[in-house]
Amino acid sequence: MKTDHPIYLFLSAGPEAFRVLTGGHELTGPYRFSSRTLKGVERRLDGLFEPEGHDGPVYVVEFQGQRAEKAWYNLVAKIGLYGEEHPQRDVIGVGIFLREADIPIFPRWANEPTAPVLTVVLRRVLPDWLAREPDNPYVAVFAPLLIADDADLRARAPTLWCTVQEAPLTPEVRDILTQVLEFWFFERFRGLTAKEIWAMLNVITPIQETKAYQSIFAEGKAEGEARGLAKGKAEGKAEGKAEGKADDIKRLLRRRFNVVPAWAAQRIDAASITQLDAWLDGIFDAPSLEGLIGGEHN
Repeated sequence: MKTDHPIYLFLSAGPEAFRVLTGGHELTGPYRFSSRTLKGVERRLDGLFEPEGHDGPVYVVEFQGQRAEKAWYNLVAKIGLYGEEHPQRDVIGVGIFLREADIPIFPRWANEPTAPVLTVVLRRVLPDWLAREPDNPYVAVFAPLLIADDADLRARAPTLWCTVQEAPLTPEVRDILTQVLEFWFFERFRGLTAKEIWAMLNVITPIQETKAYQSIFAEGKAEGEARGLAKGKAEGKAEGKAEGKADDIKRLLRRRFNVVPAWAAQRIDAASITQLDAWLDGIFDAPSLEGLIGGEHN
């Protein structure tokens, strides 16, 4: 499961996102969040919280969505490199792991209670958050990672959606949390089309009123319905799956790069399921739309 992009988005939502993701560790005073590549060695920091106007510690955040034996060493290297650039600052590393099994064994000192790093296991701390603060939108967005049963998650999807939409948030933060929640649902139910996932989330809000419908689905509604009527049973099943993946890619590309040119949309619509899957896997690592699917004249 791709995790870097939604985790970055989530952390950019501010101090409450940091508190939830670190299992309750609170920032004292104002902080500025960024994701930065350290010069010289091209080490990218997943998340960086730097104090603004006070001498509190800097937090270097590293998120691991799957097991990586070098994760601790990677984090320690980033702490050291940042410290070299800012030797007068106190730097604390935060290692965030999805599962207990993802925590590497070495170096052993990193797993000691007195280690100079914070260790957070999401599936250890977030279920308690979800039970304790079900109305907290910062917690609700992680439900697709925590609720194991698909039927249970489907049943709770409208409530999770409303938790984010109805919470007293600024428009900017609401949009961030909405994107994170959408991303996890698309990752969790990759066999469904975008329309099917939106139907799952929008039981209360008519889909015609949603921003996603207006920006993505309305433009292709007539064409999609015409193709749907022409599908045969076996052939239509494969075509529908490809169409759904194509819709997903175009939607995520709009989120990532703001626009999908007509030539790019045509290439996506004509691609095989295998190619679509490859593009979906690489969508958040690609530096540009062209870097993912090739240039206009390729």
